[in-house]
Amino acid sequence: MCYLCMVQYKTNRLWGNIMRKLGLLPKVLLAILLGIGTGMIAPKMVIQGLATFSGLFGNFLSFVIPLIIIGFIAPGIGEIGRGAGRLLGLTTGLAYLSTIIAGLLAYLVSAILFPGILEASGASTSYANPEEALTAPFFTVDMPPVMGVMTALMLAFTLGLGAAVIPGDALQKVMVDLRTIVEKLISSVIIPLLPVHIFCVFSNLAHGGEVGMILSVFAKVFVIIIALHLVYLFIQYTVAGQFGRKNPFWLMKNMLPAYFTAIGTQSSAATIPVTLRQTRKNKVSDKIADFVIPLCATIHLSGSTITLICCSMAVMMLNGMSASFSLMFPFILMLGITMIAAPGVPGGAVMASLGLLESMLGFDTTLNSLMIALYIAQDSFGTACNVTGDGALAVITDRLSKSETA
Repeated sequence: MCYLCMVQYKTNRLWGNIMRKLGLLPKVLLAILLGIGTGMIAPKMVIQGLATFSGLFGNFLSFVIPLIIIGFIAPGIGEIGRGAGRLLGLTTGLAYLSTIIAGLLAYLVSAILFPGILEASGASTSYANPEEALTAPFFTVDMPPVMGVMTALMLAFTLGLGAAVIPGDALQKVMVDLRTIVEKLISSVIIPLLPVHIFCVFSNLAHGGEVGMILSVFAKVFVIIIALHLVYLFIQYTVAGQFGRKNPFWLMKNMLPAYFTAIGTQSSAATIPVTLRQTRKNKVSDKIADFVIPLCATIHLSGSTITLICCSMAVMMLNGMSASFSLMFPFILMLGITMIAAPGVPGGAVMASLGLLESMLGFDTTLNSLMIALYIAQDSFGTACNVTGDGALAVITDRLSKSETA
């Protein structure tokens, strides 16, 4: 008996070590596969239990969204404002412009290609709303947020801008401490539980018979997203080559180590040393590279924006929701600002955008959960596009800053 207990203990310990060593992406993919398998064979009572957990976790996410918005946007704006200067303004403007262009490109391609993909898949007629096929939980617990999403956004802008202009740094320190608390909440609670939540959601979807349609559609969407990442990188480096009077293919070749490092780390911040080294190989001055690369790792998320726009439009079209330009353009503009709030953890961009998805596009808890799973499933490629694009902005900033001082 003691021998069996020891074997069980060592097995559990080994499994725990394996799970800790796995990155978020393998965990999410494993959760999706296990969820589909469970949903196909598990009885309704088991699915109800899983739906209860996913409902509780989804309500908790709704509660946390305003805290994420305030905790990341407010200190981010305050920090940018405190270092105000020509170089900062130039870099921030380029990063925001690049993010908006990426979002518009994603919208244009999605608006042209997705209707045909959905129609070809039969999704436009057979897929109405995932909630209609979901099994209800045993019970729900309301967790109303302390404020609405737009109230949180306005409060974050007010506090961030206020901290940038008032003397002293007491308010900024408080906001940075709040950001640290929210980062801990995300990294220690939300991110570890996300695979479990996704497992529960896909179990419910598979039990309702809708998961096959979802995966068949989004396999094609992912191919389009990755192709868009590569096309946009080519556009960025073509422009950078024109500004810097350098061969764009030479510039892109030098940035390949940063691209593949980002695929492995899934973090712009963790890839900064490699991005910085490769940017210097593109003959960007040390002063510009040392300033632009760390800053853009926080505020320039063009690849993540492409992914969010494509995934959100696909989800909306699948559910018969409007995805018109008049609706998506304000969302893209706000997304460019909200990306400042993306924390330095895998999946941070989609976590920061949940409030906008909810308030501007009308996403509910189920659709937000689907967006999280879809986004994280290709987060590595979005991050790789982000950091590689930072090198192009550094080349442009280096050239423009030299022109101003000439």
